[in-house]
Amino acid sequence: MQIHHQEDHNRIPNNPNPNPNPNHNPTHYTHYRFPGKVPHHQVHNMDKATPSRFKPNAPKREHCICITVFVLLLGIILLILWLAYHPSKPRFTVASAAVYGFNATTPPFMSISMQFNIVIRNPNKRVSISFDRLSAYVSYRNQPITPHVMLPPLFLEKHSAVSLSPEIGGVPVPVSVELTNGLVMDETYGVVAVKLVLNGRLRWKAGDINSAHYGLYVKCDVLMGLRKGFVGQVPLLGSPVCDVNT
Repeated sequence: MQIHHQEDHNRIPNNPNPNPNPNHNPTHYTHYRFPGKVPHHQVHNMDKATPSRFKPNAPKREHCICITVFVLLLGIILLILWLAYHPSKPRFTVASAAVYGFNATTPPFMSISMQFNIVIRNPNKRVSISFDRLSAYVSYRNQPITPHVMLPPLFLEKHSAVSLSPEIGGVPVPVSVELTNGLVMDETYGVVAVKLVLNGRLRWKAGDINSAHYGLYVKCDVLMGLRKGFVGQVPLLGSPVCDVNT
């Protein structure tokens, strides 16, 4: 027995797409985004828009180069100025010495009155020197035998010299018995070695530029031909050597 089913032409066929679109593209694909991943075309756009954090900063590098060049040029200029104007130390010379009194009869005090002729020279051709707070005293066997005497301020022009003749001593000074006996013994032999010491400050001047103050310490070894009871100018045995420290 055969049963024939008649198709219902009025029946609407099954359509998987309930909204048919005549312009539907059968090759349309749906893109899915997975968590943690970025589409390939957006990766290229991000590379173009976002600057790399490791890219060197050109303005900062140029700024550092300019500072380095400036420091080098400044150092070269200062070196040239230092070589051209580097001042030499002043030179001190003891030209003569005189003794006007010596009394060691009241120990532990001793008094001696002396006068020195000191020549100060400025060997610099481009720099002047000014002195202030100058003082002088005489020592024997590294012990002072005169009080400090203040000297007037001085100014030495370029490549010039000045002469001083300060009178030092005349006031009793406490000394040891050994020092007094040693000085009396040296007078007996006719040779006395003393030190003339000067302290103070100096300042260099080049044009309108003045330097800071520097300490000055001068020590002159003076070997005199002195006998007991002699008064007046004494002969200098050899050329006194003056050591200058600034």
